[in-house]
Amino acid sequence: MKKLTLILLAAISLQISGCATTTQDSVSGVNRTQLLLMPESQVVAMSSQAYTQTLQESQKKNTLNTDKAQFERVRAISNRLIAQVGIFRPDAVQWKWEVNVDKSDQVNAYCMPGGKIMVLTGLIDQLKATDDELGAVIGHEIAHALREHGRERMSQAFVQQFGLQALGAIITNGTSAAVGNASMQAAGVGSQLFFALPNSRLQETEADRIGLELSARAGFNPEAAITLWQKMSKLGGNKPPEFLSTHPADGTRIAQLQALVPKVKPLYVAAKKK
Repeated sequence: MKKLTLILLAAISLQISGCATTTQDSVSGVNRTQLLLMPESQVVAMSSQAYTQTLQESQKKNTLNTDKAQFERVRAISNRLIAQVGIFRPDAVQWKWEVNVDKSDQVNAYCMPGGKIMVLTGLIDQLKATDDELGAVIGHEIAHALREHGRERMSQAFVQQFGLQALGAIITNGTSAAVGNASMQAAGVGSQLFFALPNSRLQETEADRIGLELSARAGFNPEAAITLWQKMSKLGGNKPPEFLSTHPADGTRIAQLQALVPKVKPLYVAAKKK
């Protein structure tokens, strides 16, 4: 009973200490408190390992950065966005950012924890995306990383899968076999959870809002986010592209973006004057 009480107290303490908002408040108005139980360093390490593996597989298939002009275009757009991340969280300026393009018919892009960006060529080719539209979608993905939505999803999954005993061990440095096995399992599935667990509707809304502001500050027309999601919703008819399989692309989303455009438009105008 005493041991269980200690575990419960440790878990409660961990939950309290794990509640924080990852980004500074800004024009986009995103300041929700998040449950972040998984250590940031562990999540970034797992994500970096998964990203490296992806790059190695693409190199073997000769699909990584095969079009130099396209790669340079994506990197230039991404670098403009990365230059603005300090507005939302100063520590992100020091992240080890990486940008790559993989040749694929899939309409997809992502930014893993710690700033690992990947754009699939299907997103560019099938949408005939302009620079402003690419700025919108890459900004959206960077926003997920800034808000540590992957870490948030992993934390929630850790609680559900491994329970209070493993959580308590993080605080008490428990060494039981059960706790050790749970911790090893958690580390093993961590990078998989990033891709397997869908973003919540709330997380998507946050990424929309921060991504729109980020792209405006980088000098990309925020109205391009509207045309981007309109193109996305039309692509593939009744079957949405993979990029939208867990993204609520509907009239409500577009309406929310349209409502935010006037708020971030002055940031875009100011950026264009520089």
